[in-house]
Amino acid sequence: MTQTILITGASSGFGLLIANKLHQSGYNVIGTSRNPEKIKPSLPFKVIALDIADDDSIRSFEKELFKHTGRVDVLINNAGFYLSGLAEETSIELGRQQFETNFWGTIKVTNSLLPHFRKQRSGKIITVGSIAGLLNFPSSAYYGASKHALEGYFKSLRFELNEFNVKVAMIEPMGFKTNIIGSSIAADGKIEDYSAYRKKIAAFANDLFDNAPEPTPVINTVLKLVETKEPKFNHPVGKGANVVLGLQHFAYKTFEKAMIKNINKFQS
Repeated sequence: MTQTILITGASSGFGLLIANKLHQSGYNVIGTSRNPEKIKPSLPFKVIALDIADDDSIRSFEKELFKHTGRVDVLINNAGFYLSGLAEETSIELGRQQFETNFWGTIKVTNSLLPHFRKQRSGKIITVGSIAGLLNFPSSAYYGASKHALEGYFKSLRFELNEFNVKVAMIEPMGFKTNIIGSSIAADGKIEDYSAYRKKIAAFANDLFDNAPEPTPVINTVLKLVETKEPKFNHPVGKGANVVLGLQHFAYKTFEKAMIKNINKFQS
């Protein structure tokens, strides 16, 4: 029987690439988008309206979803956005928006499907996190914090769903070429003391994303997770990911010095 896979945020970035790959691989893909009517050209899979930061939208989505399918085998949590900016320059309101979408929105969508997964005694929940959810970098305090929070939540949920044969896994990509910067939101404050550092960070980030690889390894990892019967929890993806994590756990000062050195290459 063909598996049905639900992917949030499937109209762009990782979500669109993952959805297309799974559709081409023969799965029944259902995607979500905040504005599916604006997608041009139309996508080869069903797309349902969903704003994961809006409770009414989640309720409407849940009713609409099961008009189109009797079962969901895999939920891929991908929807979210990137809030960039130095911590002190970012308003608490923007920080809350980051968590309302990346953390609470993801949790609310997951919760809406948990009764379904428990009833059918099977399923997978795969969440696209970030390497920033395992460590973090300057100018991404709230983004990294939201991804750290997802790691903690889904680690617990993995234990709780084990008896229902529902598997829980995370993917933590390094930097890849997507539209994450183009669709990001920037901090809304400017503090003079940070002016020089802010310019260095901006140059560092631009260089990082300009030279980022294509996201094929992320797409292939998702496909492998869908096909794996007993997936492990963490899946860092990208060149140097395991080295970076090793440094962070066992030689953090080395990692810190390397980051500072790389940022300081971009003197203002």
